[in-house]
Amino acid sequence: MNSPDFKEYALFAEQLADQARGVSLKYFRKKLDIDIKSDESPVTIADRETEQRVREMIREQYPQHGFFGEESGSANVDSPFTWVVDPIDGTKNFVAGMPFYGTLIALLKDGQPVVGVIDIPALNERWVGVQGEPTRFNGTAVVAKADSEFEQAIWYTTSPAFFTGEDGVAFGRLESSLPACRFGTDCYAFALLAAGYVDLVIETQLKPYDYLALVPVIEGAGGMITDWQGQRLGLDSEGQVLACANADVHARALALVSD
Repeated sequence: MNSPDFKEYALFAEQLADQARGVSLKYFRKKLDIDIKSDESPVTIADRETEQRVREMIREQYPQHGFFGEESGSANVDSPFTWVVDPIDGTKNFVAGMPFYGTLIALLKDGQPVVGVIDIPALNERWVGVQGEPTRFNGTAVVAKADSEFEQAIWYTTSPAFFTGEDGVAFGRLESSLPACRFGTDCYAFALLAAGYVDLVIETQLKPYDYLALVPVIEGAGGMITDWQGQRLGLDSEGQVLACANADVHARALALVSD
């Protein structure tokens, strides 16, 4: 299948993001009950209702496609096409009234992400990546920083508390080689990397719905995104993610964090 077919799916992914945006904003900065899941992460009616709406639309439009969502689980993921959805990436930001939460929508073909959407509802900002096409921010093509230098890198992670054991040792090596890290933006940091503002983002303990939508967005902007061993990300990746604005920054960072 060629990229024009992927473009068709990308248009549908934006329709999904439109609907998801409407649902999540309905609850944003409202008083909500917060439940704690088995992994100790928070969840609200906004997460569940947003994912339900997206899943229903996919089922209606592409009933043969698979689905993997954070809140409602998976179905038919052996299908050649599978949608992977995080309805609210950054639920802690969402319930705190911070605008840096996002909806992540990915389409996989044969296990590889070919369409990715990072939608930031509260800021009216959206990045769309399609395999073989330039990444677009609110309709305009964007590029990552091809000339950024490792020693002066602007870099982000959600929280240093996630880096424990060997991950913490690897994070420490990176931290000692770079300027001060910035924290707390979840998927928004990856979007800013694609837009040319951030040089490096590192995360651990991510799930497929946290990172698969990022891949077409970062790559379509000329950046690089892999696991900590330099391998492409897929459904079976272990959740260690390294995204960089260019190959040189990626190589330097990878040398510090890889086993």
